Amino acid sequence: MTDTDGGTVGTEGPVGPGGGGGTTASGGGAGARRRVARVILLDPDDRVLLIHGREPDDPGDTWWFTPGGGLEGAESHEEAARRELAEETGITEVDLGPVLWKRYCAFPFDGRRWEQDEWYYLARTRGPEAEPRPGALTELETRSVTGLRWWTSAELSAAHETVYPTRLAELLRTLLDEGPPSAPVVLAPEIV
Repeated sequence: MTDTDGGTVGTEGPVGPGGGGGTTASGGGAGARRRVARVILLDPDDRVLLIHGREPDDPGDTWWFTPGGGLEGAESHEEAARRELAEETGITEVDLGPVLWKRYCAFPFDGRRWEQDEWYYLARTRGPEAEPRPGALTELETRSVTGLRWWTSAELSAAHETVYPTRLAELLRTLLDEGPPSAPVVLAPEIV
């Protein structure tokens, strides 16, 4: 599995390896790529918020992923990032920063094959009181999301659990050490 969401126009997307619901503006069907906005949400202590997901028909197949999901209609990536963050975490008081990374991923989830182009935004909570609580999950997300958790960089580096994108621990450490890149970094594709 890879860090993901997926879906077609008029249907909810998966919380597949990577998560998030929503629809795609680019349509569905064979060869269609879903456009996705994801969020690297940091709190004042530089912890990153991740969502715990699972394959709906296999509760033992689990992973952690960043909040985010597919663009709806004429929505921009930034608008989708804010909407998905609110829906999946209940957190709306954030400062949304630049796009950090872009990547293509493909993966199986909920009996389908998903392909998507993802943009990862940096965001920071505006205060320590931000307690994540899912707000408006789709039916598929309700069956797939099992929790949310703040992770320190050290915890993420030591994790034995699956996390998407797979290089998130390394990417987060670089982000915290060097700050955001001057232009979005194109990550290697993740294809499962």
